[in-house]
Amino acid sequence: MTEAQFNQMVDDLMFSIEVSIDDSGADLDYENTAGMLTITCDANGSQIILSRQPALGEIWLAARSGGFHFKLDGDSDRGVWKNTVSGEPLINMLSNACLEQSGEQIKFDF
Repeated sequence: MTEAQFNQMVDDLMFSIEVSIDDSGADLDYENTAGMLTITCDANGSQIILSRQPALGEIWLAARSGGFHFKLDGDSDRGVWKNTVSGEPLINMLSNACLEQSGEQIKFDF
């Protein structure tokens, strides 16, 4: 996968996350700048940060629970972003981080 393909895939993923937050009605704000998506929990000001690492082909998640790296497992159309250590999908870990930090249950669709 080229860097341009990787960046487009991550752009699509981050947009999907933004849409899921908007559709949920959760009390969360987000800002997407310079390849980094910052989700802020209004209730306590804590943040969840997703950043792209094109040189490694990874997405990094930073939350209160720690820092995690994810690689795409499978092809770009049907692949799943999985934790490089535990194999847990990003979709699960992001949902759990939102629930733990904000008390909001978000159903992501990516």
